[in-house]
Amino acid sequence: MIIYGIKNCGTMKKAFLWLEENGVAYTFHDYKTKGVTKEKIMHWLSQKSLTDLINTSGTTFKKLSEQEKTLLGDTNKAIELMIEKTSMIKRPLVETGNEVLLGFNPDFWDKHI
Repeated sequence: MIIYGIKNCGTMKKAFLWLEENGVAYTFHDYKTKGVTKEKIMHWLSQKSLTDLINTSGTTFKKLSEQEKTLLGDTNKAIELMIEKTSMIKRPLVETGNEVLLGFNPDFWDKHI
């Protein structure tokens, strides 16, 4: 299992704690420091919508210019923007092998991880 996100994020800290308390082995990919590829985002988009993948409640999204926000209507432009501004990707994002999970919800994770 791979968990993607940004290390020093409050939600990520809760997710890491849940994983440790439940004895779940995982690999962490900090896309703030290691980046993310177009291919990886396309893989996520094969299971989740662009709207689901973008963290619209985060500071990075709120700081986007109106011009940048209009780019989100074009999938390729939105992917370019997510590669450039990885903080706008919802987190945590978990690849369980057969499923992509977004956000941290302990009850949901109990059933899917």
